[in-house]
Amino acid sequence: MATARSDDTAERLTFRGVDGLELAADRRGDPAAPPVLLLHGGGQTRYSWGGTATVLADAGWDAYTVDLRGHGESEWSDSADYRLTTMARDTGLVVREIGSRPFLIGASLGGLASIMLTGEVEPGVARGVVLVDVVPDMERAGAQRIQAFMAERAITGFASLEEVADAVAAYNPHRPRPADLSGLRKNVRERDGRFYWHWDPAFMGGVADMPPDEVLDADRLHRAVARTLEDVPLLLVRGRQSDLVSVEKAEEFAARFPDAEYVDVDGAGHMVAGDRNDAFTGAVLDFLARHR
Repeated sequence: MATARSDDTAERLTFRGVDGLELAADRRGDPAAPPVLLLHGGGQTRYSWGGTATVLADAGWDAYTVDLRGHGESEWSDSADYRLTTMARDTGLVVREIGSRPFLIGASLGGLASIMLTGEVEPGVARGVVLVDVVPDMERAGAQRIQAFMAERAITGFASLEEVADAVAAYNPHRPRPADLSGLRKNVRERDGRFYWHWDPAFMGGVADMPPDEVLDADRLHRAVARTLEDVPLLLVRGRQSDLVSVEKAEEFAARFPDAEYVDVDGAGHMVAGDRNDAFTGAVLDFLARHR
């Protein structure tokens, strides 16, 4: 694990994943405090956790945010290996370098990687899991809408940050369009005067040699959740306006796994932490405090 100063609040870290692939990360908090590892959703970056990670650090946790392989400032896979199990193995290697069992907080893809790690790849590696607006049996229409949004400009990019903001606003009407567009630069790469999403296009669009097809195997993921719950507590945080985890899907999950905890965040869609960061972070802090 290599370190460098990222900004006034975060320490920049570099971890090594499967086959030595470099993973970019930030740490906020006291290294002597119990760790929390936050994993973003598909197409996002570790910067989506900035507000929550800062609050966690202030509350006495050692908060790590990591860019998944092929995302953000982490390296792209030369073999286009973006399988869910590989991301889970990456996370297991990060946990080893942290040196202490963390709580895992995973949004969407990051949540599925978390349960794959704790329920199949390496049970017992974490102290608890928070799934953010994701369940094994997702609404297909919602998943297809996300995939279409990610794939639409993956190759052609955008002519300006204004176009990026317009695309995000059209996809996520729950969040106001920002007046200051500079923050969007953390989600895009500028190349030859155009802006491209900050992730490997091979991750989506059917061109990855090893895509995350495990997300389609609900039975396997259900088994992973059941195995996870044998060892550690688990919380599902749903956005009440989510089209990926409908209230019916959430209730089915709660009925299948009665030991799992469940919170519904009003005023939030699939991007729960971004839409209602105060309510989301409050629910997470409550879960962590009760299971600390």
